[in-house]
Amino acid sequence: MLTEKYDFFCGKLKLEGLLHLPGESAASPEMLPGVVVCHPHPLYGGNMHNNVVAAVARALSEEGIAVLSFNFRGVGASEGSFDDGNGEQDDLKAALAALSEHPQVDSSRLAVAGYSFGGMVALLAAGGCDQMRALALVSPVVTRGLMHGLQKPVYAICGTKDHVVATEMLIEEAAKADPPGQVVLIKGVDHFWGGCEQEMAGKVTAFLAGELKPGH
Repeated sequence: MLTEKYDFFCGKLKLEGLLHLPGESAASPEMLPGVVVCHPHPLYGGNMHNNVVAAVARALSEEGIAVLSFNFRGVGASEGSFDDGNGEQDDLKAALAALSEHPQVDSSRLAVAGYSFGGMVALLAAGGCDQMRALALVSPVVTRGLMHGLQKPVYAICGTKDHVVATEMLIEEAAKADPPGQVVLIKGVDHFWGGCEQEMAGKVTAFLAGELKPGH
């Protein structure tokens, strides 16, 4: 995996990002699919270096996918301040636009992966975001009605010992997406995925790689 700084702008705010490219991509003429990864809640220490974000970025890159992880406004070196999930939706859309402009990325094959708060932001932004072809949610914070009528492929993965996510509501909400979303529960795992990152990242990657195949 090749990793480089990849800062971009959301309006006047400069946001801090990291671009992860497959190791062979520099020598390959093929255009790559791309995924933006959103981190957990900024007020609880969430940032682009989080263990779940890093595991997902690594697995996607090893599968031949370009990945942009970034810090929401007010986190790390990103300008601005926390906006309770509102401005963060604009940050995500700006990240997708920035990734689409990379010369090795196929702008027609972009998706989003979001963890916890990042999953909620992805869902909030998804309805009005044509660039987002699919989304994968890791332990997403979900409220009632958030997936109703969502017309994008959705995959959610959560642990059975998650103390933050209401898994029954997650299953109910995923069923309201169009097509209905997939929900996978991993036995014995809590909200933080300690020691189980690789299994989770493999499942997320399998879903997104399938959705981002050429001509899918």
